[in-house]
Amino acid sequence: MELDGRKRLILNAIIKDYIQNAEPVGSRTLAKKYEMGLSSATIRNEMADLEDLGYLEQPHTSAGRIPSDKGYRLYVDKLMKINSPSKEEIITINSFMQLATINEIEKIMKRTTKLLSQITKYTSAMLTPQLSKSTVKSIQLIQVTQNDVLAVIVTDTGMIKNVLIKLPRVINDSNLIKINNMLNDKLKGLTCEDIDLSVITSIQNEIGGYYEILNAIIPILHESLNTLETDVYLEGATNILNYPEYNDLDKAKSLLVLMDKREILGDIFSEGQGKLSISIGSENEFDEMKDCSIVKASYSIGDNSIGKIGIIGPRRMNYSKVIGILNCLVDVLNDVLKSHNEDY
Repeated sequence: MELDGRKRLILNAIIKDYIQNAEPVGSRTLAKKYEMGLSSATIRNEMADLEDLGYLEQPHTSAGRIPSDKGYRLYVDKLMKINSPSKEEIITINSFMQLATINEIEKIMKRTTKLLSQITKYTSAMLTPQLSKSTVKSIQLIQVTQNDVLAVIVTDTGMIKNVLIKLPRVINDSNLIKINNMLNDKLKGLTCEDIDLSVITSIQNEIGGYYEILNAIIPILHESLNTLETDVYLEGATNILNYPEYNDLDKAKSLLVLMDKREILGDIFSEGQGKLSISIGSENEFDEMKDCSIVKASYSIGDNSIGKIGIIGPRRMNYSKVIGILNCLVDVLNDVLKSHNEDY
């Protein structure tokens, strides 16, 4: 059923008030605070209708109403206006991320996750690039000793892997460069799964005379790419304890235990299509998160979406603020990752 303008106005006001105060909202409060031009009796009747329609709930101990998951869903889909970050928040994000450009990508991601939690005061999580489908961007072989070579592998998602390889015999600089160029020519643009026996044989046939060296290098490169696992960074997990919804310590403990399980958290954050997705309360799979909402955004290098970052908070989180900050942060992060990727 499509809500009329008056019901939408009342629902919007109730959600805003509840987000701010965490107290059930009554008709008298709405009449006094929001200047709707409606009497308390009229608002009370409309609130009863909204409850019958499933948009509001009435706690047993209160005459006021609180939003339901259905009410929040209508709010984020149709009623909410996204708030732009303040000038101070924008300056903080830009300054913080400019410092991050000098670091490796893993450090950039950890800093970004921490920054998001600090600004929003919620729990933040970041799913690192899904590397099973990442391709080789470049390989650099650096002679460390006569028999030791450092291989620096860079993927298209900006992830860097350093691995020390012990060679069976000494190799001079010119031949090392020759092998390095051949590896880049043959492996660039391939995923780990693409580097099969035919690719390895092709390299061996073209390079000639260095089978034992290639046999030392290629398996280690292959293994290194396989160990570039997707990870989840989590910051501000205990921030959830600052909200009255989690005054029940048993409930809070259950949620904290779940968030500590990185594999589950990774699955949660890998779900959702599009640039932004929001799951509210009962829309979440796990019982421990039925009182939570999760807002996730994709971050990218160019047109290639490589991971997710987002917020875990109570259902009454400040969606308009969170989404505004998340959009801003992702835009800056995308620029940093693009610049970082172009440097390699």
